[in-house]
Amino acid sequence: MNQEEQLYSQNSQERLSRAYETEKPRLMNRVRAAGKSFEETEDLIHDVYAETWGRLDRIVNIINLPAWLNSLVTRRLIDAWRHDKVRKSAGETDVAEETLREVISGVGLDPLDTYVRQCMVGALNEAIKILPLAQRKILEAQVFGGKTFAEQAEITGESIDTLKARKRYAVKNLSRALRDWIND
Repeated sequence: MNQEEQLYSQNSQERLSRAYETEKPRLMNRVRAAGKSFEETEDLIHDVYAETWGRLDRIVNIINLPAWLNSLVTRRLIDAWRHDKVRKSAGETDVAEETLREVISGVGLDPLDTYVRQCMVGALNEAIKILPLAQRKILEAQVFGGKTFAEQAEITGESIDTLKARKRYAVKNLSRALRDWIND
């Protein structure tokens, strides 16, 4: 690296460091307003700066670095939104956690209580055993098998909407069974 390239590189590093210090809070607020968690926001901002740091040679030609960083963040948000939209349209969900949250919220328990959680798991297992076969199959395939609605539709030949309805009924039945368990 000759002296001129070294000077450009050092100037680019300084510009990026200044932009990081001044723009990070603004970009963090923007990403948080888009519905991302604090951890997701930090990861996204860090990825943008790491990517930019890897391309310091291009920063020399960028007149408005904060605007350029803002456009990178915009692209990352759009990519994340598209990814989420594709996952949801394919029927993918974080099944186990989502299902448990639905059941727990339907019952009104504090899932942090270890004893309640252990008892609830036993009651849930019993309630799953008595579900109608079609409801039990879709619930088990998603929660324990990690299958999406799309994968299950392909296997069973039934529509995704039918499978979603069965899961919805299964969750309602499990909530009702757990309410009865609480009342006993």
